[in-house]
Amino acid sequence: MTDISKLGEFGLIDHITKDIEPKNPSTKKGIGDDCAVLDYNGKETLVTTDMLMEGVHFDLTYIDIKHLGYKAAMVNISDIFAMNGTPKQMIVSIALSKRFTVEDMEDFYSGLRMACDKWGIDIVGGDTTSSFTGLAISITCIGVGEKGNITYRNGAKDTDLICVSGDLGAAYMGLQLLEREKSVYYQQVNEAQKKNDKQALEQLKNFSPDFAGKEYLLQRQLKPEARGDIIKRLEEMNIHPTSMIDISDGLSSELLHICKQSNCGCRIYEKNIPIDYQTAVMAEELSMNVTTCALNGGEDYELLFTVPIGDHEKIEALEDVKLIGHITKREFGSILITRDNNEFELKAQGWNPLS
Repeated sequence: MTDISKLGEFGLIDHITKDIEPKNPSTKKGIGDDCAVLDYNGKETLVTTDMLMEGVHFDLTYIDIKHLGYKAAMVNISDIFAMNGTPKQMIVSIALSKRFTVEDMEDFYSGLRMACDKWGIDIVGGDTTSSFTGLAISITCIGVGEKGNITYRNGAKDTDLICVSGDLGAAYMGLQLLEREKSVYYQQVNEAQKKNDKQALEQLKNFSPDFAGKEYLLQRQLKPEARGDIIKRLEEMNIHPTSMIDISDGLSSELLHICKQSNCGCRIYEKNIPIDYQTAVMAEELSMNVTTCALNGGEDYELLFTVPIGDHEKIEALEDVKLIGHITKREFGSILITRDNNEFELKAQGWNPLS
Protein backbone atom coordinates (compact mmCIF):
# COMPACT_ATOMS: atom_id res chain seq x y z
CA MET A 1 0.00 0.00 0.00
CA THR A 2 1.24 3.47 -0.91
CA ASP A 3 1.01 6.29 1.63
CA ILE A 4 -0.69 9.34 0.11
CA SER A 5 1.95 11.61 1.65
CA LYS A 6 4.49 10.14 -0.78
CA LEU A 7 2.57 11.68 -3.68
CA GLY A 8 1.18 14.81 -2.02
CA GLU A 9 -2.13 16.46 -2.94
CA PHE A 10 -1.24 17.42 -6.50
CA GLY A 11 0.57 14.16 -7.17
CA LEU A 12 -2.51 12.24 -5.99
CA ILE A 13 -4.79 14.32 -8.23
CA ASP A 14 -2.52 13.70 -11.23
CA HIS A 15 -2.36 9.99 -10.42
CA ILE A 16 -6.10 9.34 -10.14
CA THR A 17 -7.13 11.59 -13.06
CA LYS A 18 -4.36 10.90 -15.59
CA ASP A 19 -6.54 8.68 -17.80
CA ILE A 20 -9.68 10.83 -17.69
CA GLU A 21 -10.52 12.21 -21.14
CA PRO A 22 -13.63 14.31 -21.94
CA LYS A 23 -16.31 12.50 -23.96
CA ASN A 24 -18.97 15.23 -24.28
CA PRO A 25 -18.74 18.05 -26.85
CA SER A 26 -20.15 20.34 -24.14
CA THR A 27 -16.94 19.85 -22.10
CA LYS A 28 -14.67 22.53 -23.51
CA LYS A 29 -12.15 22.24 -20.67
CA GLY A 30 -12.06 19.58 -17.97
CA ILE A 31 -9.49 18.76 -15.30
CA GLY A 32 -6.30 20.82 -15.25
CA ASP A 33 -7.34 24.47 -14.91
CA ASP A 34 -8.90 26.75 -12.28
CA CYS A 35 -12.36 26.03 -13.70
CA ALA A 36 -14.02 23.61 -16.05
CA VAL A 37 -15.48 25.24 -19.16
CA LEU A 38 -18.87 23.95 -20.32
CA ASP A 39 -21.03 24.99 -23.29
CA TYR A 40 -24.58 23.65 -23.58
CA ASN A 41 -25.54 25.55 -26.74
CA GLY A 42 -28.74 27.16 -25.44
CA LYS A 43 -30.06 24.23 -23.39
CA GLU A 44 -31.08 24.65 -19.76
CA THR A 45 -28.51 23.59 -17.15
CA LEU A 46 -29.28 21.24 -14.24
CA VAL A 47 -27.02 21.18 -11.18
CA THR A 48 -27.26 18.87 -8.16
CA THR A 49 -24.91 18.15 -5.27
CA ASP A 50 -24.68 15.61 -2.45
CA MET A 51 -22.36 15.28 0.54
CA LEU A 52 -21.63 11.85 2.04
CA MET A 53 -20.01 11.54 5.46
CA GLU A 54 -18.43 8.39 6.86
CA GLY A 55 -20.39 7.13 9.84
CA VAL A 56 -23.49 9.05 8.77
CA HIS A 57 -24.19 8.08 5.15
CA PHE A 58 -21.96 5.03 4.79
CA ASP A 59 -20.11 2.47 6.91
CA LEU A 60 -16.82 1.10 5.56
CA THR A 61 -17.34 -2.02 7.68
CA TYR A 62 -19.57 -3.37 4.92
CA ILE A 63 -19.17 -1.21 1.83
CA ASP A 64 -15.86 -1.32 0.00
CA ILE A 65 -14.28 1.79 -1.49
CA LYS A 66 -15.03 0.83 -5.10
CA HIS A 67 -18.75 0.29 -4.44
CA LEU A 68 -18.77 3.55 -2.49
CA GLY A 69 -17.42 5.44 -5.50
CA TYR A 70 -20.07 3.87 -7.74
CA LYS A 71 -22.92 4.61 -5.34
CA ALA A 72 -21.77 8.18 -4.66
CA ALA A 73 -21.88 8.90 -8.38
CA MET A 74 -25.19 7.14 -9.04
CA VAL A 75 -27.16 9.00 -6.36
CA ASN A 76 -26.24 12.29 -8.05
CA ILE A 77 -26.89 11.00 -11.56
CA SER A 78 -30.34 9.91 -10.35
CA ASP A 79 -31.20 13.52 -9.44
CA ILE A 80 -30.55 14.68 -13.01
CA PHE A 81 -32.75 11.93 -14.46
CA ALA A 82 -35.46 12.86 -11.94
CA MET A 83 -35.66 16.27 -13.66
CA ASN A 84 -36.03 14.55 -17.05
CA GLY A 85 -32.52 15.71 -17.90
CA THR A 86 -29.32 14.18 -19.25
CA PRO A 87 -26.23 14.07 -16.97
CA LYS A 88 -23.09 15.38 -18.66
CA GLN A 89 -20.37 16.33 -16.14
CA MET A 90 -19.34 15.59 -12.57
CA ILE A 91 -17.19 17.40 -9.98
CA VAL A 92 -15.73 15.27 -7.17
CA SER A 93 -14.27 16.54 -3.88
CA ILE A 94 -12.85 14.27 -1.18
CA ALA A 95 -11.54 14.79 2.36
CA LEU A 96 -9.61 11.79 3.66
CA SER A 97 -7.71 10.79 6.77
CA LYS A 98 -4.26 9.22 7.03
CA ARG A 99 -5.60 5.67 7.08
CA PHE A 100 -6.48 5.84 3.37
CA THR A 101 -3.90 4.90 0.76
CA VAL A 102 -3.30 5.71 -2.89
CA GLU A 103 -4.74 2.29 -3.76
CA ASP A 104 -7.93 3.18 -1.87
CA MET A 105 -8.33 6.29 -4.01
CA GLU A 106 -7.66 4.26 -7.14
CA ASP A 107 -10.50 1.94 -6.14
CA PHE A 108 -12.81 4.86 -5.34
CA TYR A 109 -12.19 6.46 -8.73
CA SER A 110 -12.57 3.08 -10.44
CA GLY A 111 -16.12 2.78 -9.06
CA LEU A 112 -16.83 6.43 -9.79
CA ARG A 113 -15.69 6.14 -13.39
CA MET A 114 -17.64 2.91 -13.88
CA ALA A 115 -20.84 4.79 -13.00
CA CYS A 116 -19.90 7.80 -15.14
CA ASP A 117 -18.92 5.68 -18.14
CA LYS A 118 -22.30 3.93 -18.01
CA TRP A 119 -24.02 7.25 -18.76
CA GLY A 120 -21.26 9.01 -20.72
CA ILE A 121 -20.41 11.53 -18.01
CA ASP A 122 -17.15 13.53 -17.87
CA ILE A 123 -15.36 14.06 -14.55
CA VAL A 124 -14.24 17.68 -14.99
CA GLY A 125 -12.79 18.72 -11.63
CA GLY A 126 -12.92 18.67 -7.86
CA ASP A 127 -10.72 19.02 -4.81
CA THR A 128 -8.90 16.89 -2.25
CA THR A 129 -7.99 17.75 1.32
CA SER A 130 -7.18 16.06 4.61
CA SER A 131 -9.68 15.04 7.27
CA PHE A 132 -9.37 14.24 10.99
CA THR A 133 -12.68 12.36 11.11
CA GLY A 134 -12.62 9.79 8.32
CA LEU A 135 -13.83 10.12 4.75
CA ALA A 136 -16.05 12.90 3.40
CA ILE A 137 -17.27 13.02 -0.20
CA SER A 138 -18.93 15.90 -2.03
CA ILE A 139 -20.14 15.31 -5.58
CA THR A 140 -21.79 17.76 -7.96
CA CYS A 141 -23.43 16.48 -11.13
CA ILE A 142 -24.26 18.81 -14.01
CA GLY A 143 -26.76 17.98 -16.73
CA VAL A 144 -28.85 19.52 -19.47
CA GLY A 145 -32.52 19.59 -20.37
CA GLU A 146 -34.47 20.84 -23.35
CA LYS A 147 -36.42 24.02 -22.67
CA GLY A 148 -40.00 23.10 -21.86
CA ASN A 149 -39.10 19.46 -21.26
CA ILE A 150 -37.64 19.65 -17.74
CA THR A 151 -39.94 18.00 -15.19
CA TYR A 152 -40.38 19.63 -11.77
CA ARG A 153 -42.10 18.48 -8.60
CA ASN A 154 -44.83 21.09 -8.89
CA GLY A 155 -46.70 20.01 -12.03
CA ALA A 156 -49.04 17.27 -10.74
CA LYS A 157 -52.73 17.89 -11.46
CA ASP A 158 -56.00 16.43 -10.16
CA THR A 159 -56.72 13.00 -11.76
CA ASP A 160 -53.06 12.49 -12.82
CA LEU A 161 -51.85 8.91 -12.40
CA ILE A 162 -49.08 8.17 -9.87
CA CYS A 163 -46.41 5.81 -11.17
CA VAL A 164 -43.23 4.29 -9.76
CA SER A 165 -40.41 2.38 -11.44
CA GLY A 166 -38.87 -0.88 -10.20
CA ASP A 167 -39.63 -2.10 -6.69
CA LEU A 168 -39.36 -0.48 -3.27
CA GLY A 169 -37.91 -1.34 0.13
CA ALA A 170 -35.13 -3.63 -1.12
CA ALA A 171 -32.29 -1.19 -0.40
CA TYR A 172 -33.55 -0.66 3.15
CA MET A 173 -33.78 -4.41 3.71
CA GLY A 174 -30.24 -4.72 2.35
CA LEU A 175 -29.10 -2.19 4.94
CA GLN A 176 -30.87 -4.08 7.73
CA LEU A 177 -29.19 -7.30 6.58
CA LEU A 178 -25.74 -5.68 6.63
CA GLU A 179 -26.36 -4.16 10.05
CA ARG A 180 -27.50 -7.54 11.39
CA GLU A 181 -24.39 -9.36 10.20
CA LYS A 182 -22.16 -6.53 11.47
CA SER A 183 -23.80 -6.86 14.90
CA VAL A 184 -23.28 -10.64 14.89
CA TYR A 185 -19.61 -10.20 13.99
CA TYR A 186 -18.84 -7.64 16.70
CA GLN A 187 -20.78 -9.64 19.28
CA GLN A 188 -18.56 -12.66 18.56
CA VAL A 189 -15.43 -10.49 18.68
CA ASN A 190 -16.43 -9.02 22.04
CA GLU A 191 -17.14 -12.46 23.52
CA ALA A 192 -13.77 -13.78 22.29
CA GLN A 193 -11.95 -10.73 23.73
CA LYS A 194 -13.64 -11.15 27.12
CA LYS A 195 -12.47 -14.79 27.23
CA ASN A 196 -9.07 -13.85 25.78
CA ASP A 197 -9.69 -16.60 23.21
CA LYS A 198 -6.91 -15.94 20.69
CA GLN A 199 -7.90 -18.89 18.52
CA ALA A 200 -11.46 -17.61 18.17
CA LEU A 201 -10.20 -14.11 17.34
CA GLU A 202 -7.95 -15.56 14.66
CA GLN A 203 -10.86 -17.51 13.18
CA LEU A 204 -13.03 -14.37 13.16
CA LYS A 205 -10.61 -12.81 10.67
CA ASN A 206 -12.31 -15.13 8.18
CA PHE A 207 -15.84 -14.34 9.38
CA SER A 208 -18.37 -15.19 6.70
CA PRO A 209 -21.67 -13.26 6.89
CA ASP A 210 -24.91 -15.07 6.07
CA PHE A 211 -26.09 -13.48 2.82
CA ALA A 212 -27.38 -16.62 1.10
CA GLY A 213 -30.48 -15.91 -0.99
CA LYS A 214 -30.29 -12.19 -0.21
CA GLU A 215 -27.98 -11.09 -3.04
CA TYR A 216 -30.58 -8.82 -4.64
CA LEU A 217 -31.05 -6.87 -1.41
CA LEU A 218 -27.30 -6.33 -1.09
CA GLN A 219 -27.06 -5.16 -4.68
CA ARG A 220 -29.85 -2.62 -4.19
CA GLN A 221 -28.11 -1.20 -1.10
CA LEU A 222 -24.48 -1.28 -2.25
CA LYS A 223 -24.83 -0.75 -6.00
CA PRO A 224 -27.96 1.30 -6.78
CA GLU A 225 -28.77 2.21 -10.37
CA ALA A 226 -30.04 5.54 -11.65
CA ARG A 227 -33.10 4.91 -13.84
CA GLY A 228 -32.04 6.61 -17.04
CA ASP A 229 -33.52 3.63 -18.86
CA ILE A 230 -37.00 4.66 -17.69
CA ILE A 231 -36.44 8.24 -18.91
CA LYS A 232 -35.47 6.88 -22.32
CA ARG A 233 -38.57 4.64 -22.51
CA LEU A 234 -40.89 7.48 -21.49
CA GLU A 235 -39.46 9.56 -24.31
CA GLU A 236 -39.79 6.71 -26.81
CA MET A 237 -43.46 6.23 -25.86
CA ASN A 238 -44.13 9.99 -25.99
CA ILE A 239 -45.09 10.12 -22.31
CA HIS A 240 -44.46 13.49 -20.67
CA PRO A 241 -44.53 13.31 -16.85
CA THR A 242 -46.27 16.24 -15.16
CA SER A 243 -44.08 15.89 -12.04
CA MET A 244 -41.19 13.65 -11.03
CA ILE A 245 -38.77 12.93 -8.18
CA ASP A 246 -36.33 10.13 -7.36
CA ILE A 247 -36.95 8.02 -4.25
CA SER A 248 -34.05 8.62 -1.88
CA ASP A 249 -35.95 9.12 1.40
CA GLY A 250 -38.85 6.71 0.87
CA LEU A 251 -42.03 6.69 -1.21
CA SER A 252 -44.08 8.50 1.44
CA SER A 253 -41.68 11.44 1.83
CA GLU A 254 -41.19 11.90 -1.91
CA LEU A 255 -44.89 11.72 -2.74
CA LEU A 256 -45.62 14.32 -0.07
CA HIS A 257 -42.97 16.57 -1.65
CA ILE A 258 -44.88 16.38 -4.94
CA CYS A 259 -48.22 17.00 -3.22
CA LYS A 260 -46.90 20.00 -1.30
CA GLN A 261 -45.26 21.65 -4.28
CA SER A 262 -48.13 20.83 -6.64
CA ASN A 263 -50.74 21.94 -4.06
CA CYS A 264 -52.66 18.68 -4.34
CA GLY A 265 -53.56 15.48 -2.51
CA CYS A 266 -53.16 11.83 -3.47
CA ARG A 267 -54.52 8.34 -3.00
CA ILE A 268 -52.19 5.36 -3.31
CA TYR A 269 -53.06 1.70 -2.86
CA GLU A 270 -51.02 -0.65 -0.69
CA LYS A 271 -51.77 -3.60 -2.98
CA ASN A 272 -50.18 -1.74 -5.92
CA ILE A 273 -46.86 -0.85 -4.27
CA PRO A 274 -44.19 -2.97 -6.03
CA ILE A 275 -42.24 -5.12 -3.57
CA ASP A 276 -39.72 -7.84 -4.48
CA TYR A 277 -40.10 -11.34 -2.99
CA GLN A 278 -36.69 -11.15 -1.24
CA THR A 279 -37.74 -7.87 0.38
CA ALA A 280 -40.92 -9.44 1.75
CA VAL A 281 -39.05 -12.50 3.07
CA MET A 282 -36.39 -10.36 4.78
CA ALA A 283 -39.02 -8.12 6.38
CA GLU A 284 -40.77 -11.21 7.78
CA GLU A 285 -37.44 -12.53 9.13
CA LEU A 286 -36.88 -9.25 10.96
CA SER A 287 -40.53 -8.95 12.10
CA MET A 288 -40.92 -5.70 10.16
CA ASN A 289 -43.93 -4.48 8.20
CA VAL A 290 -42.91 -4.69 4.54
CA THR A 291 -45.24 -1.87 3.46
CA THR A 292 -43.67 0.43 6.06
CA CYS A 293 -40.25 -0.49 4.66
CA ALA A 294 -41.39 0.40 1.14
CA LEU A 295 -42.99 3.68 2.27
CA ASN A 296 -40.18 4.92 4.52
CA GLY A 297 -37.04 2.88 3.82
CA GLY A 298 -35.40 5.06 1.18
CA GLU A 299 -32.29 4.69 -0.98
CA ASP A 300 -34.23 2.91 -3.73
CA TYR A 301 -33.41 5.64 -6.30
CA GLU A 302 -36.41 4.60 -8.35
CA LEU A 303 -38.44 7.25 -10.17
CA LEU A 304 -41.78 8.45 -8.80
CA PHE A 305 -43.77 10.45 -11.35
CA THR A 306 -47.24 11.53 -12.40
CA VAL A 307 -48.76 11.46 -15.89
CA PRO A 308 -52.08 12.64 -17.34
CA ILE A 309 -54.90 10.11 -17.07
CA GLY A 310 -54.98 9.92 -20.88
CA ASP A 311 -51.65 8.06 -20.76
CA HIS A 312 -53.16 5.16 -18.81
CA GLU A 313 -52.82 2.59 -21.61
CA LYS A 314 -49.24 3.65 -22.35
CA ILE A 315 -48.27 3.28 -18.69
CA GLU A 316 -49.91 -0.15 -18.49
CA ALA A 317 -47.74 -1.23 -21.43
CA LEU A 318 -44.52 0.19 -19.93
CA GLU A 319 -42.25 -2.52 -18.54
CA ASP A 320 -40.96 -2.12 -14.94
CA VAL A 321 -43.35 0.74 -14.15
CA LYS A 322 -46.30 0.30 -11.78
CA LEU A 323 -49.41 2.47 -11.45
CA ILE A 324 -49.95 2.91 -7.68
CA GLY A 325 -52.63 5.60 -7.36
CA HIS A 326 -53.82 9.01 -8.50
CA ILE A 327 -53.65 12.70 -7.65
CA THR A 328 -56.63 14.36 -5.93
CA LYS A 329 -57.59 17.84 -4.81
CA ARG A 330 -55.62 19.12 -1.82
CA GLU A 331 -58.60 19.10 0.55
CA PHE A 332 -58.90 15.31 0.23
CA GLY A 333 -55.47 14.84 1.80
CA SER A 334 -52.67 12.38 1.08
CA ILE A 335 -54.06 8.92 1.73
CA LEU A 336 -52.86 5.29 1.73
CA ILE A 337 -55.60 2.72 1.04
CA THR A 338 -54.68 -0.56 2.76
CA ARG A 339 -55.43 -4.04 1.43
CA ASP A 340 -58.52 -4.21 3.65
CA ASN A 341 -59.70 -0.79 2.39
CA ASN A 342 -58.84 1.21 5.50
CA GLU A 343 -57.54 4.73 4.91
CA PHE A 344 -54.47 6.23 6.59
CA GLU A 345 -52.85 9.61 6.14
CA LEU A 346 -49.36 9.38 4.65
CA LYS A 347 -46.58 10.51 6.98
CA ALA A 348 -43.12 11.64 5.91
CA GLN A 349 -40.39 10.04 7.99
CA GLY A 350 -37.50 10.38 5.56
CA TRP A 351 -33.92 10.62 6.83
CA ASN A 352 -33.32 11.99 10.32
CA PRO A 353 -29.69 13.12 10.88
CA LEU A 354 -30.25 13.23 14.64
CA SER A 355 -31.52 9.66 14.98
